[in-house]
Amino acid sequence: MKFIEYTDRDALMLDLADIIAGELATALEHSDRASLCVPGGTTPGPIFDTLSGVNLAWDRVDVLLNDERWVPESSERSNTALLKRRLVTGAAAGANLIPLHTDVATPEEGLNGLMPAVEAALPLNVLVLGMGTDMHTASLFPGADQLELGLSDAAPTLLAMRAPGAPEPRITLSAKALKSAVSTHILITGPDKRAALERAQKLTPLEAPIAAFLQDAQVHWAP
Repeated sequence: MKFIEYTDRDALMLDLADIIAGELATALEHSDRASLCVPGGTTPGPIFDTLSGVNLAWDRVDVLLNDERWVPESSERSNTALLKRRLVTGAAAGANLIPLHTDVATPEEGLNGLMPAVEAALPLNVLVLGMGTDMHTASLFPGADQLELGLSDAAPTLLAMRAPGAPEPRITLSAKALKSAVSTHILITGPDKRAALERAQKLTPLEAPIAAFLQDAQVHWAP
């Protein structure tokens, strides 16, 4: 794990956006398409804002979430809606946003229809992960109903996931799919998440799912 500490969050967001843009540009020099897999939530928003203005061949870039809450885009908790507002817009409006939600009642019912497009984007070129203070990442939550499968080498690309700390059902890429990434960045801010990261280094992935990704990751942190 490479730990990169920034003086403030603005510097982190600008630097990481620049790194991601460079890695995507390099991938596009060597392949017809590139894939970028990102977390939802408010923390990476400034990175999305910067990337949306970068001059890239976005029509050759597949963008997908690490995971999604099983809610419609009309919900304020929809990360898909967030990506459309802040990343797949401006210069990046031509990017191919791969959905992780469809109009059926449960994620289990949606898996088969969503899986082919996600699998076509693998292996991932650039992966950005977040982390909660409970040390979850994507929707790989401690205590989640399918966590053991989601962390295993036998996992499918996508899983439905339910967890005590998650208000609604989720759909998530498995650890196996996420670990296909050529480049992995973990984005965390604040003292509580730094302390959680330090705890995770001493725990197993079942106890701290983020631990499954630390070995090959660059961790970006600001106070």
